[in-house]
Amino acid sequence: MTDPRLSDQSVFPDPVYKETVLAPLFDGAKDHHVEGFRAIDRAHLVMLCETGILEAGQARDIAVALDSIDAEIEPSSLVYTGEVEDFFFLIEKELKKRVGPDVGGRLHTARSRNDIDHTLFKLGLRERLNVLIGKALKLHATLIAAAEREKDTLIVAYTHGQPAQPTTFGHYLSAIVEFVGRDIERLFEAYRIVDLSPMGAAAITTTGFPTDRARVAELLGFAAPLQNSYSCIAGVDYITSTYSAIELMFLHLGRPIQDFQVWTSFEVGQVYVPNSLVQISSIMPQKRNPVPIEHLRHLSSQTVGRAQAVLTVMHNTPFTDMNDSEGETQSMGYQAFASAYRVLDLLAALVEQIRIDPKRVRDNISRSCITITELADSLVRREGLSFREGHEIAAAVAKAVVAQGGDLVRDGYAPFTAAFEKATGRRSALDETSFGEIVSPEYFVSVRTRFGGPAPEPLLAAIAGYKADAKRLADTHEKLLRRQADAARMLKERFDALKGTA
Repeated sequence: MTDPRLSDQSVFPDPVYKETVLAPLFDGAKDHHVEGFRAIDRAHLVMLCETGILEAGQARDIAVALDSIDAEIEPSSLVYTGEVEDFFFLIEKELKKRVGPDVGGRLHTARSRNDIDHTLFKLGLRERLNVLIGKALKLHATLIAAAEREKDTLIVAYTHGQPAQPTTFGHYLSAIVEFVGRDIERLFEAYRIVDLSPMGAAAITTTGFPTDRARVAELLGFAAPLQNSYSCIAGVDYITSTYSAIELMFLHLGRPIQDFQVWTSFEVGQVYVPNSLVQISSIMPQKRNPVPIEHLRHLSSQTVGRAQAVLTVMHNTPFTDMNDSEGETQSMGYQAFASAYRVLDLLAALVEQIRIDPKRVRDNISRSCITITELADSLVRREGLSFREGHEIAAAVAKAVVAQGGDLVRDGYAPFTAAFEKATGRRSALDETSFGEIVSPEYFVSVRTRFGGPAPEPLLAAIAGYKADAKRLADTHEKLLRRQADAARMLKERFDALKGTA
């Protein structure tokens, strides 16, 4: 049987392969990674010259040619033809055209598409994480400001979908502040892994040339090189950590968004959304539709789904360089960032503008008897009863008030005295005024002074801590951005120096 390799007359690329794989990859590179390619080429060239791997004249010629490529070729106008395999080879082809194959081929000394690609993807994720963290920090600050503004604003808190206890909107928002802060910490932890440079790993095992991996990392604004060269091309935990953090953040945000949806309903109505964030019905003139909350809900779910899709693609892949983690998966993941940005911006705007309707809160508290827990607690403290005795008396009072459609403060004292005497065989020391104070929502909140509670003292202490955390997180991000800006200036200066234009 004839060896098929000897009779193979086919020419790369096969038309179907070109249209289904190579063209989409090319388009993804030109749409998302042009600046990353430019930075990597320049940083690698500077390092090759500084280490003596390239002569100064060769480095100068390559640098001038790279500038001319940037000036003469507009990536967005390029259409994949199949003449070269991918965007990398297009740039190399253009480089050789300008300086000849000998000098033009020297830029690729001591590197591979393997380490280039993962560096490229890390630069792309780092850029998007910078935007995402910036928007998350803004939401975090907005939530803290709103919590402080609403620290005394009463709301009904729900458990299992039913009215449970009164608290303040500031206390509720502070709970969101806490998990958003933790989610930002998770983004920073993912960032720490993204912020290690794979350049210099080459294909798998580094190189015999005297390269300086730390210098390339510095010029590209990374914290340091990723140490193990195999890990540089196989360890995709920079991808999984990033999209895991995104998935968790938007899964978490979806829960208070769902609360806002319920709280703006006609039946609950404790949150008022201003006209600027309300759409009308095309047929029903009475409708006020807080549609932005619906968009927040489905965009959060889309973000979770897109992030999860990237994680699913990474599942059960070989521990090596492989296409599963590369161009098309990266482009798919960027859609998660796009929807995430929209959620963070819109949610910050919503939190800043919504207000609590105090009348609806009062009505709902009155109808639901949700302050009755404090009556049970007060009977323990003031009457010396066991909590179970106090609870049973309070339950009888709530049942009687609800049965008559009454108000606990106004209508609860008579049922209370009857239930107390029946349970204890004596009269309560509480008069009607004291009873009314005990079952008021203001009193309920004011006595909950324990750590983490809604009373002014613990809540204001918590808010002070949140502000300190927000400043620490913002300062951390600012240092990262400053380091990258300094690195970009350094790279430009060193690259210009190669050309003799510094």
